Amino acid sequence: MSIPHLSTGKTCLNRLLIVLIVAMLGACNAREDQLSEREAMIQARESELVNLFAELVETRKFLERNQPDSLASTKEITTSAKTDQCSCNDVNAAPSTPESPGKMDGKTLLGGIENVYLDPPGLEFSARIDTGARTSSLNAMDIVEFERDGKPFVKFKLTHPETGEILELTRRLRRHVRVKERGDREAQRRPVVRMRVILADINEQIDFTLENRSKFKYQVLIGRNLLNDLAIVDVSKNFTAGKTEALEAGNVN
Repeated sequence: MSIPHLSTGKTCLNRLLIVLIVAMLGACNAREDQLSEREAMIQARESELVNLFAELVETRKFLERNQPDSLASTKEITTSAKTDQCSCNDVNAAPSTPESPGKMDGKTLLGGIENVYLDPPGLEFSARIDTGARTSSLNAMDIVEFERDGKPFVKFKLTHPETGEILELTRRLRRHVRVKERGDREAQRRPVVRMRVILADINEQIDFTLENRSKFKYQVLIGRNLLNDLAIVDVSKNFTAGKTEALEAGNVN
């Protein structure tokens, strides 16, 4: 009599297990659907971010291309407005004179290589313009120091810039400097002389250290002791000053 009840109980248990399994499978499917939806949303957001970044890059390129023109236009408008305002305020005012070519902020514009006139020997040399050098230097060979009337002098030789002829000069010895070249353990003692330099519209007496520059292309190096407060150097250009104004005008004695 108990067998039918046992069979019925097993049947109910099996059905319950089937229901639980179906519910679990449904829950798993729902979870998978949720994960799929979230993955799709993430991919869509990533796509939006990529598109936004691309738009930002294009906008930046556009601004970079057009910024100079915009600045130029703004500057032109501002300048025009200032000019009109000045004209209205003072019709008799003299027009402002722009700086002459080769000038910036009142200083002479120079390139990395320029022609310089040295006196003595009264010749024009191609010189390297070096803002990193504290003192100008001149190629000198066979340097001999001596005294004349109790005063120190130095005799040295240099090469004519056009003919290659060896020239001998004698100058008053002003002092000595110690210069440590790259790779040398000890600083070298070099004599210093004073010479006249004409470079573009600059005409000055400056100090030169005497050194053997035969390994360099240029016999003359112009440093900060001439350039300070007088010139602005653009190393990307050469011979911007042309011939010296004094030489062109024939004012060099």
